[in-house]
Amino acid sequence: MKLGIHQIARGLNLPVTTVDRWIRQGHIPAQKSGQEITFDAATLEKWAAAHHLPFSLPDTNRQKDPTKTTPGSLLEAMQQGGVFYRVAGHDIATALASAVALVPGLSDTARQPLYDTLLEREKLTSTGIGKGVAIPHPRAPLTDEDEPPRITTCFLEQPINYHAIDDMPVFALFLLLSPSVRVHLHLLSRLAFCIRDRRFLDCLKPAPKADALFDKIAAFEKDLDRTESVHV
Repeated sequence: MKLGIHQIARGLNLPVTTVDRWIRQGHIPAQKSGQEITFDAATLEKWAAAHHLPFSLPDTNRQKDPTKTTPGSLLEAMQQGGVFYRVAGHDIATALASAVALVPGLSDTARQPLYDTLLEREKLTSTGIGKGVAIPHPRAPLTDEDEPPRITTCFLEQPINYHAIDDMPVFALFLLLSPSVRVHLHLLSRLAFCIRDRRFLDCLKPAPKADALFDKIAAFEKDLDRTESVHV
């Protein structure tokens, strides 16, 4: 989607003069055609995220594509992310390095930045939510809306100290990657619903085969859908 300088200034919450200066200095990605200057929304979002700048646009400025705005199911995200076993790691840093290396569909150039952002997130507060489970995720969503949400499930070779809220060693990681805050919160709430249930935790401990895990997720999502429909 092409945007003008005034839309970009509003999205970045900056004066137009500042954006204009950055364009002239080559600090911000812009496309020039004669006297016209335009911006690509997806490119700007990536650039803003890389420079830790807030960037948001009104919904009216975005293309109405239901495939990009629908949060999707937990099952689909977990199938996209894959399930891996005996994942190496003796601490948070090495376990995350192993997990990032296993995420399907990521370019080689994207893996190191993802790893760095995951480590930064853990320095803020542990994503070990207790009961032997951690849900590592970047502070910001993926900057490419075309990327599908993914939850990569990693059963560790050995439980590790993850500084979890209950101090229990972590044996399972659910690495959550999503293209928007809305999708992230949707999937996180669904995954938390499963993890709160003792039956689901009992299913995790023997490191079930992928099909068995997906069947369990599908059953829990049906329960959650029924619960949500009752409260609508």
